[in-house]
Amino acid sequence: MSDAGKKLLGVAGERVAADFLVARGWQILDRNWRYRSWELDLICRQEDTIVFVEVKTRRSGGMTGPQDAFNRNKQRTLVKAARAWLAQKNAWSANCRFDLVVVTRMENSFQMELICDVIQLAPGNPVSGRYSHWQPW
Repeated sequence: MSDAGKKLLGVAGERVAADFLVARGWQILDRNWRYRSWELDLICRQEDTIVFVEVKTRRSGGMTGPQDAFNRNKQRTLVKAARAWLAQKNAWSANCRFDLVVVTRMENSFQMELICDVIQLAPGNPVSGRYSHWQPW
């Protein structure tokens, strides 16, 4: 698949993932939020929790699944980006978590799987010098 084709597939996957979450009652706060070289695909609110959602999209029948691209390096980058978002929004006291939406493009449809709490961080690790008792990192 060409780079342009991969980009279009990724954009489509993020769109259907956002629709999927909104249909579940979630509110989209930001899409494709960028700071420096970091990006957060979707920042949502589910009830009283801010959810940083990574979307991984692939075509069906591929050699690797979308979740295979969600490695430790990607997780570290997401935590840094979440810290920057929390700082920009002054939202340090909000409950937060990291979720993954795995999107698989079938012939004429998308299949989605929501995996909650995909990043487990040690308690007591402050976020960029600030700390709230709830923060798992």
